[in-house]
Amino acid sequence: MNASLSLLGRIGLSLIFIISGWGKIAGFDATQGYMESVGVPGALLPLVIALELGGGLAIAAGAFTRWVALGLAAFSLVAALIFHANLGDQMQAIMFWKNFAIAGGFLLLAANGPGPLSVDARFPRRRALAAR
Repeated sequence: MNASLSLLGRIGLSLIFIISGWGKIAGFDATQGYMESVGVPGALLPLVIALELGGGLAIAAGAFTRWVALGLAAFSLVAALIFHANLGDQMQAIMFWKNFAIAGGFLLLAANGPGPLSVDARFPRRRALAAR
């Protein structure tokens, strides 16, 4: 049961990033403009897409899980601070704390590993890390 729950948890955490990454591709110019409007260089958008889409897919598959989870946790916290720091606006406050909750989930994933139903568990060197 724990193996299945780990897999479902990874999929749940990853979906928001996979969907968001695809959305940024579809709305590239608008997303780039929004980033620039808050002082983030629009040239970083391809890296953001790669992190969200690639990182989301890696988490879902359980590949390089600990490192990717740490990267997405940091990304979630930075995004909260840059894009959702207006805590006087109820919606922005909810988005801010949602990002912190997601980061917490990724930190748990980094601490506990992806579980046995993962790519990491298929490779001897990473198998020990996946089982922790």
